[in-house]
Amino acid sequence: MQIDTTASPVRVILEQPNPWGRWFARAGWIVAGFAVLSAIGSAGAFSQYFQRDSQVVEKWHSLSKSAADKVAIVSITGAILGGDGFVKAQLDQIEDDETVKAVVLRVDSPGGTVSGSDEIHHRLAKLASKRDLPVVVSMGGIAASGGYYVAMANGGADDVIFAEPATLTGSIGVIIPHFDVSRMLRSFEIRDDSIASGPLKEMLSPTKERTPELAERERKLLQELVDDMFRRFKEIVKAGRPKLDEAAVDQVATGQVFTASQAKDAGLVDRIGFLEDAVERAVELAGLTAETARAVKYGKPKGLLDEVLGGASSQSRVDLGAIAEFTTPRGWYLCTWMPALIRSE
Repeated sequence: MQIDTTASPVRVILEQPNPWGRWFARAGWIVAGFAVLSAIGSAGAFSQYFQRDSQVVEKWHSLSKSAADKVAIVSITGAILGGDGFVKAQLDQIEDDETVKAVVLRVDSPGGTVSGSDEIHHRLAKLASKRDLPVVVSMGGIAASGGYYVAMANGGADDVIFAEPATLTGSIGVIIPHFDVSRMLRSFEIRDDSIASGPLKEMLSPTKERTPELAERERKLLQELVDDMFRRFKEIVKAGRPKLDEAAVDQVATGQVFTASQAKDAGLVDRIGFLEDAVERAVELAGLTAETARAVKYGKPKGLLDEVLGGASSQSRVDLGAIAEFTTPRGWYLCTWMPALIRSE
């Protein structure tokens, strides 16, 4: 084997370390560290702007976008079937948010169940008293019966109830719906043969035939229930409208629906105005200004179905819960003879 002695010798090149490369690497870590510390500090300083409840999405409505103190707009829309739904979620959000300094209750509801209306009134009144929050009411298209009931959670303050020019309100009263279809069933040779522990267990059954004596006994008992719930309604109105004496309350508590101007003349509302007027009054009562207050409202988080359907799933729909409520014997603070089966979210 021959070795080629003419090949070039192997050269080894030794590179000197670049001091600038080390400096830049260290500088990168230093900058990253400062960024983390800055982010932590910002989170603490601006925590009031961050969402804390996945059931509620806070959105800017009006006034200053950068102000820390808030006026919270709580919406009550559609038939009131209970006090533990989205309305409660809004109130819970306010209870945990110390930056909320006043509440504007936006009511656009014909009312609902006695228990649901009373629970919302109780929760709002308790929150307002606990946090010393002024409550201003803004009535939309309708704020009647149970809708008016919840509006009385204003602490009896003066000049705090606003109705739009086209608002319908009032309808102070109670109704227990009842329909008797027993005679119609008889024509089809259908008879209700339910087994009950006593005759009053089937009270309000629309299919049960009754003797005249039993029918009269049931009606008397039901009237006593209605009268008792009606007395409470009037007590709530007196507490929310302390300028109305007992005679004045009796005069408006006939179940009548009033226009905004009629309601103002009767003392049921204070001013004719829109939502922005109610917000302005809430800012005033909270000792804030348009520059130091941020009006916010609450919505429901959108899911994948809402994004795919363009929000169609949150539109008006047949509410199965309302149908179930309708078949349950109970009292209603409702401005209609039939509970709403279509409810808007």
